[in-house]
Order: sequence, then C-alpha cells, then structure tokens
Amino acid sequence: MLKLYYAPGTCALATHIALEEAGAPYEAVRLDFGSQAQRSPEYLVVNPKGRVPALVTESGTLTETPGLLLFVAQRFPDAELAPLSDPFALAQVQEFNSYLCSTVHVAHAHGRRGARWADDAAAIEAMKRKVPATMTECFDLIERKLLKGPWVMGEHYTICDPYLFTIASWLEGDRVDTGKLPRVMEHRRHMLARPAVQKAVAAEGTQIG
Repeated sequence: MLKLYYAPGTCALATHIALEEAGAPYEAVRLDFGSQAQRSPEYLVVNPKGRVPALVTESGTLTETPGLLLFVAQRFPDAELAPLSDPFALAQVQEFNSYLCSTVHVAHAHGRRGARWADDAAAIEAMKRKVPATMTECFDLIERKLLKGPWVMGEHYTICDPYLFTIASWLEGDRVDTGKLPRVMEHRRHMLARPAVQKAVAAEGTQIG
C-alpha cells in the first residue's frame, strides 16, 4: 500500500487528491508542522529534505509534487489522469506542473519561508511585501494564457488540476485579488464539486478560500 505523508495547507493536497481520483490504496500520514515533525529523525529517514509531500511506494520514496503526480497517473492508468500515450501533451502537463513548482510555489514561499533565501531581516520583510505582486503576476499568466478551461489542459481533467487547485487555495492568504481571476475561481468551483476533492479536503481539514 502507498503511504502519503502530508501536512494541511501544503502542496501535498494535490497528491492526496490525485490518489483519491485514481482510487489508489493508500494510507495518509499527517505531520504536525507545529511540533516540527517534518524535522524529526524518524521523518528525515523517509524524506531527508524535511518537507512534504513524501510518497512511499513499492519501489522507493518520491518527494517532489510533479514526480508524485506523474507516478500516480502512470501507476493507475485506468484513471486517465494524464495523456500518457501522447508525448507532446504529456510534456505540456509536466511543463505546467513544473511552472507551479519552480515559480509559483517559490513566489508564495517568499512570504513564509524568506529565511531560506536571506538572513537579513529587512530583506525577508521585503520579500514578504512582494508576495501579492509576484503571485498576482503568476496567476494573471495562468488566467490569460495557461488555463485552457474548463480544466487546465482543456476538456480533460489531468494531474494539473489538483495541483492548480492546491496552489490557488493560497491566493487569499497571499492578498491576491481573486476578483480579477474569474477563470481560476471557476476552476476552483469545478474542483470542489468533485467527490475525490471533497474527500481529500475534508480529510486534511483544509480551508479553501
């Protein structure tokens, strides 16, 4: 059985949703970030990065969301969570998820994890102040160019959709004007109507919006 390590309010929700969508047999293990459980010796054996998500599989442990999502799509192909037979379309899926991982998530993290990039208190505060602007810029691009609608890749639901849903759930906390993102907000409504999303959100106790 697969084992997903997660913490509420993190990007682990995307993989949690994907596992539910795939009908995968899995166990979800919640880590308490308040007590720094992600830095415990026991968890560092699972994921030396000290972060979530981590997915323990039959072949080993995976730790980065784009990799976890692709694994779920390939491990459970009948769920049709990715265009596995079309190399270009699959690359587009990975392109979008890589943008969320390498650019959008990092922009968000500047508001909460500034110490990863700077030691100077003024620099950390400057990064925090910049978050609404950088997140707005990222989501303006998603709104205008990348979200094809009704799902990220168009008519077919893919592993891009739980990832976008998860990252977009941080917008209000990042002081982004969601009124200027009608297509992203419509995507959120579509996602919240899906039973797999409802189950994962309820299990994590995540507040959306």
